[in-house]
Amino acid sequence: MEVQSASILIVDDEEVNVLLLQRLLEKGGYNRLTGTTDPGEAIRLYHEHKFDLVLLDLNMPKIDGFGVMEQIKPDAEEGYLPVLVLTALADRDTRLRALKAGAKDYLTKPFDNIELLNRIHNMLEVRLLHNQVRKQKDILEEKVRERTRELCEKAEELLETRLEIIRRLGRAAEYRDNETGLHIIRMSKYSQLIGKAAGMSDSDAELVLNASPMHDIGKIGIPDSILLKPGKLDAEEWTIMQTHAAIGAEILSGHPSDLMEMARLIALTHHEKWDGSGYPAGLKGEQIPIEGRIVALADVFDALTSERPYKKAWSVEEALAEIDRISGTHFDPQLTQIFKQVLPEVLLIKEQYAEPEQSD
Repeated sequence: MEVQSASILIVDDEEVNVLLLQRLLEKGGYNRLTGTTDPGEAIRLYHEHKFDLVLLDLNMPKIDGFGVMEQIKPDAEEGYLPVLVLTALADRDTRLRALKAGAKDYLTKPFDNIELLNRIHNMLEVRLLHNQVRKQKDILEEKVRERTRELCEKAEELLETRLEIIRRLGRAAEYRDNETGLHIIRMSKYSQLIGKAAGMSDSDAELVLNASPMHDIGKIGIPDSILLKPGKLDAEEWTIMQTHAAIGAEILSGHPSDLMEMARLIALTHHEKWDGSGYPAGLKGEQIPIEGRIVALADVFDALTSERPYKKAWSVEEALAEIDRISGTHFDPQLTQIFKQVLPEVLLIKEQYAEPEQSD
């Protein structure tokens, strides 16, 4: 905005004063002038046009200049009220009251024309700088918002990429053991559901959801001759098979993130049993981290109720009976009860991520 192209509103109940000011300003090079003798109309005009400067008389009928300032102030950008008071009231109290009400300058009638034009010019220069600063601030704020959005999108993309890598590595381990990617999805969602029902925070339950797909990653370190053996493993083979928990924990160790630490913990402890007969450390009861206890239960339920090349799927009733039978030895009995409480939601997940039917 050039100073001379500023929009100026002249408000005075004497029409002759409005016309004199318009003539003076036109001679000074100003061309966007609006004048009114009605203070109510002045308020309406300011609401509509947000003038760069208001030349305002104080002593007017119905609504005086103080009332005009009070009503236009809420519309003033960032509280900046661009008012120059022109009045015959020369007393100190009125001048201080006007300045306190928000007026930026105060000039008494009769005024010197040159002085008035200089004051108007100075006020508009300040207004111009104020607008430039505000515009620059808006531009900077928008750039900050845009950059923040970009960083958030990048962070979300990075997190999703990391989670997808975890899921795919988990699937890779399961595929080696004739499992499917849907088993990973079902088991991890069951685990999240059980965790929340057991009192975990939403964030911790989500960590379980995202970490549990890696529970069997250690199987990539087990020879195919053992991992894919159709018959029962002998004692030596079983000892080797059990090492997959420690192998998985080793693969996932060494990173400080909560996600990787939980994935490591689950990989290490999901084969521990409530009575201490599990592996690799023979932990007992609540020595086993709750995440490992939860994933153990979710993993077994899905394994029992899923069809595999070497077995048919058990019914939900048969699987529940088996879980009940080994609750207190294999599983945490309290988690078993919680699992049964959320079973309707478990079955919805099971249905939503069911294996596709095999065509003949």
